[in-house]
Amino acid sequence: MTYAVDKSDDQWRAELSPEQYAVLRQAGTERAWTGELLDESRAGLYTCAACNAELFQSGTKFDSHCGWPSFYESVRPEAVELIEDNSHGMQRTEVRCANCGSHLGHVFPDGFGTPTGDRYCMNSLSLNFTPEDKA
Repeated sequence: MTYAVDKSDDQWRAELSPEQYAVLRQAGTERAWTGELLDESRAGLYTCAACNAELFQSGTKFDSHCGWPSFYESVRPEAVELIEDNSHGMQRTEVRCANCGSHLGHVFPDGFGTPTGDRYCMNSLSLNFTPEDKA
């Protein structure tokens, strides 16, 4: 797939921290309950940490008790790319930034009690947050 933001591996390594690179470019996962955005509750916008594309509004964030920031829908359906992921002996749906192809996390159909029934389980390292009063 071709993305609007297309950089070499060396460029990504130079721009991202080693931890961000492992998650965003190598589909890694940060440890549960360690992400700095897990308990973020201010109004604002979540963007891709690699390319700054808009991904999630704070109003769609909810406490799913899974250890990662969770949202029930993206800011626009075309903002994210959903890819079948059968790694690690599991059937999951990977979520990538549709603008740069960076790994964000996974989406699960177990967001019971949310308007969509979905739980976008995202890595804090894959997101930037801008509070509404600074947007």
